[in-house]
Amino acid sequence: MPNIKPFCGLKPAIHLQSKVVTRPLENYGSGEARLIASENSCSFLHLINPELDNPYLRGTRQELIFKKIAENFEGFLEHHYLEKEKTPVIYVYQVLHDGLCQTGIWTLTHISDYLEGRIKKHESTVERREKLLADYLQQTGLDANPVLITYHPDPVIDRLLKKYTSLKPALDFVFADKTEHRVWAINDVKDLQEMVAAFAAIPTVYIADGHHRAASMAKMGLHKQALNGLLHTGSELYNYFTTVYMNTKEVKVLEFNRLVRDLGSLSETDFMSALLESFKLSPVAESFKPKYLHEIGMYFNRQWYVLQPKPTIYDENDPVAVLDVSILQNFILEPILGIKDPRTDARITFEGGRTKLSDLQEKVDNGLYVIAFTLFPTSVEQVIAVAEADGVMPPKSTWVEPKFLVGLLTNYFN
Repeated sequence: MPNIKPFCGLKPAIHLQSKVVTRPLENYGSGEARLIASENSCSFLHLINPELDNPYLRGTRQELIFKKIAENFEGFLEHHYLEKEKTPVIYVYQVLHDGLCQTGIWTLTHISDYLEGRIKKHESTVERREKLLADYLQQTGLDANPVLITYHPDPVIDRLLKKYTSLKPALDFVFADKTEHRVWAINDVKDLQEMVAAFAAIPTVYIADGHHRAASMAKMGLHKQALNGLLHTGSELYNYFTTVYMNTKEVKVLEFNRLVRDLGSLSETDFMSALLESFKLSPVAESFKPKYLHEIGMYFNRQWYVLQPKPTIYDENDPVAVLDVSILQNFILEPILGIKDPRTDARITFEGGRTKLSDLQEKVDNGLYVIAFTLFPTSVEQVIAVAEADGVMPPKSTWVEPKFLVGLLTNYFN
């Protein structure tokens, strides 16, 4: 029963749409981000990390950094890089990329839905990352990167989405990476009431992407509540976090493939023999991208193989153990190659499903890695099954799309 809320979003000015918005900072190398910031005074990067164009801010002087962000934000408003919606609305958001068209609802969601388990999660979060983002949110009041939440299709929501996407969008632009972004504002009172009621009637929704953002916003909101004490009402904007809801048919999940640097202490013969204990191995003539669950591709010693796990090694009724990423980890990476924690082991790296198989093969042929493993994508239904069981997905189980631009719609709550 998610409690959603219209808000007065900050939007980039019409003539600056493609210049204000940016990919998240971690998507850029430091040199690339610094170049973008130096050449584009209205990039939202200036509201994320002012160190990019102010080297004197480097160091541990967090107060100075946050003060500079506040100054930059005032400049963004003064120069009308960002403009505020006059009345609270709920937005319809649509992104077109790589032959896909994905549509959802961009709104605010109360942190109590997250804290009390009505928004189910499938990943663990890291305290250090939570704190860093919570500090940024508390100091700046800028919630500019939404959490992606999925839900089972609903006819009322579908009808409203269809109604608004037939109209002319309020925002419509192509970003530098060729993705097209469209936004419509739902401002009709009756439609807003219908939308809020439709979401309130959904018993459970699921985080698809953005676990750390949700956890950080909840942490920050609880801290603000404590600071406000008796003045806290629960309706303040710091109690809400920006969310994009897309139904399970709209969310796209791609695989995360694996690259392993070495065989540890094993010889090539020992490695292949160990695989045969739990898998059927079949050599194939071409690069192999799995088409079905329980197929794992492997490129090793200039040869592609199909690995099929023996049915006796995993439990079909365990939503985590049945995942191909779990089978790979539990029966190859850890027991054979000694990679116990893929989050911290430097011998393994991950490549999202958009990476070409030829690129994976080249990295092995060049000697950077010794093995490449390719996986069938985890389905949305599998993600939901893990969340329903209060389970935790293995690290790098899913590459979820869409990936949002930062600064497209911002909730300012300070």
